[in-house]
Amino acid sequence: MRFPSKANTFMRKLQKNNEREWFNEHKDAYKAAHEEVKAFAKTCFEGLAKKDVLVEGKSPVMRIYRDIRFSKDKTPYKRHWGGGMNRLGAERRGGYYWHVEPGGIQQWEGFDTKAHAFVGGGFWSPEAKDLKRIREEIAVDHVAFRKLLNSKKIKSTFGGLHQGDKLKTSPKGYDKEHPAIDLLNHKAFVLVRYFSKAEVEADDFSEKIVKSFVDMRPFLDYMTNVLTTDSNGVSLL
Repeated sequence: MRFPSKANTFMRKLQKNNEREWFNEHKDAYKAAHEEVKAFAKTCFEGLAKKDVLVEGKSPVMRIYRDIRFSKDKTPYKRHWGGGMNRLGAERRGGYYWHVEPGGIQQWEGFDTKAHAFVGGGFWSPEAKDLKRIREEIAVDHVAFRKLLNSKKIKSTFGGLHQGDKLKTSPKGYDKEHPAIDLLNHKAFVLVRYFSKAEVEADDFSEKIVKSFVDMRPFLDYMTNVLTTDSNGVSLL
C-alpha cells in the first residue's frame, strides 16, 4: 500500500502555512487526510501483528500538534506524519516508529534531510536504569553486540546502529579508552532505515515498512534479553 497522496499534499501545504489560522481554515482537509493515514497505519499494524505481539487499542497515528512549551520553534504543528507500535509485555521490549515527511526530514536533527520517510525502532530515550544496564552489558561483551549490528540483515537494512544523540565524553564510570567507548557513549540505541520519495509513493511502501520492522527483531530480542536479566544473566521476570 502506498502512502496516501492526499496526506502528502496536505502536509506540504501545512509546511508552508504552519499557523493556527490557516490550519483551522483547512480543518476538513486535515481530517480527510488523517483518516487516510489512519488506514495506512492500520495496514502496517496488521502486517506486523502477524510477526510480533503488539499492544492494541492505541491511536495508530500521532497527534499533529507540537509541544512548544520548551521549544524555541513555536510553529504549532508538526511537518510530518508519524505513528508508533509497541510490543506487548515485559518479555518484549522496544517499539516501532514510522515517519513520513514530504520534502525531506527537517524537524529531527541528525537524520537524512534528503529522505522523505524513515522507520526506526529500539530505545530512543531509555530510562536511566535501562541505559545503565545496556551500557553494562556492552562493556562486558561488546563483541557480541557488534556481531549483531554487523549481521547481514541488520547491516543491509539499517547500516548499523543509528549515529544520533551521543555523549561528548565517556559515560560516568567508564574510561575514555574503553574498547567499546564508541558504543557506550550512545544515549539512544535505535535502528533507522530511510526511504526516498519514490519508495513512499510506491504501491509496496507499507510492505517495506513491515519488512523493515521484522528485520529489526533480532536487535529488539537481544535488547530484551539484556533488559530482562541482571548482570549475572539471571532473569528479572
